[in-house]
Amino acid sequence: MKNEIPNPFADSNCFFCGRDNPAGLKLRFYWDEERRETSTEYVPPRHFAGQGTILHGAIQMGLLDEIMGWTSFIHTRENAVTTDFQVKFLRPVHINGKPVRATCRMTGRDGPKVYLEATLANSEGAPCTTATGTYHVLAPEKYASLIHEGQRTP
Repeated sequence: MKNEIPNPFADSNCFFCGRDNPAGLKLRFYWDEERRETSTEYVPPRHFAGQGTILHGAIQMGLLDEIMGWTSFIHTRENAVTTDFQVKFLRPVHINGKPVRATCRMTGRDGPKVYLEATLANSEGAPCTTATGTYHVLAPEKYASLIHEGQRTP
């Protein structure tokens, strides 16, 4: 059974998960305890095409990076940053008015490092893009200082 994950981020302006970003995707993420995976579904709009009706690769990578971050949070209850991200494009993801589905599982942990695998599947459920990543868990004060660093006035 999957349950929606409450958004743990105080800043609701994130392009992928922020509820207050008017240009954002406003994704909702779900945790399936039985499958031990995080998931989200999204219907990409036509303006996210790279060529023709193919979903732009950068949007695909962003979806996978975002779900990896949420999966890391589910397992650690702390925020983490991407330190390594490897992607494989297996087949095109076509924009067809139907949802694509991203799923992610944690594959291991070594101290502050969390290892993850994610898949983006098309509306028929065929895997189209896969990624592996390493995320580094940060202490809350370090994370807060990192995300607010660009907001300081000189």
